[in-house]
Amino acid sequence: MTFVVTGATGNVGRSVARTLAASDSAVRAISRQEVADLPAGVTHHRADLADPESLRDVVSGASAFFLMVAGAGAHLDGPAIVDAIKAGGVRRIVLLSSQAAGTRPDSVSHSPLRALEDTVRESGLEWVVLRPGGFASNALAWAEQVRTRRAVAAPFGDVGLPVVDPADIGEVAAAAMISPRHAGRTFELTGPLLSTPRQRVKEISAAVGAAVTFVPQPVDEARALMLTFMPPPVADGTLDILGRPTPRELEISPHVEEVLGRPPRTFADWLARHADTFR
Repeated sequence: MTFVVTGATGNVGRSVARTLAASDSAVRAISRQEVADLPAGVTHHRADLADPESLRDVVSGASAFFLMVAGAGAHLDGPAIVDAIKAGGVRRIVLLSSQAAGTRPDSVSHSPLRALEDTVRESGLEWVVLRPGGFASNALAWAEQVRTRRAVAAPFGDVGLPVVDPADIGEVAAAAMISPRHAGRTFELTGPLLSTPRQRVKEISAAVGAAVTFVPQPVDEARALMLTFMPPPVADGTLDILGRPTPRELEISPHVEEVLGRPPRTFADWLARHADTFR
């Protein structure tokens, strides 16, 4: 079988590509620029989701396509992307969406993802939609603070969310690409327990073997920092989830275990693989 993976250098896409390659499948990773350090068994192909026609040759003969878009995908032509995927003979598409596309479908920050979900579901292909909650890997944004100041400033220090390991998302995506038995499903993906920023900083402290202080950060200060790399609606939507999660966003989903046959990884499991980044 041959699979096409977008975002293969990122936290989730790399896990997807690595898992598929380990199954002795042919894996094509696509990006606009040349990419080094891909997982073994993965070949790079140049293509751009902003230019759907560039996908046609890359997807030819592929069995399934993993679709991940930057931001919420508002800048992309979802129907044209799906049409190009179909034209290559792809039978199955797995879309990485967001939990907030279900919990906050009318929000400005996530409504484009909800529209892309609808496009995928109405495509006539076999489809699977993945809606992960917050990523454990978002803690990487704290790494420089930990290394240089042995402190982490973050808002909403005592609000817990069931953060999910990107490796689990990738393995669920790979399983959905390989097997048709998951077709037509929407999976919400979370970790196995609620974890607050203060608790995660404590775990980082233990992992690096040094005291790391949690510093409560004013929301306005956190928003100003977010605005340096995301538009205002996305920053506001993210802060709303972090500070005022809905009951559904606090739930522990059974879907990782349903697909993979094991419990989801904890934040500590993710941290064990990335502790050196914080040292």
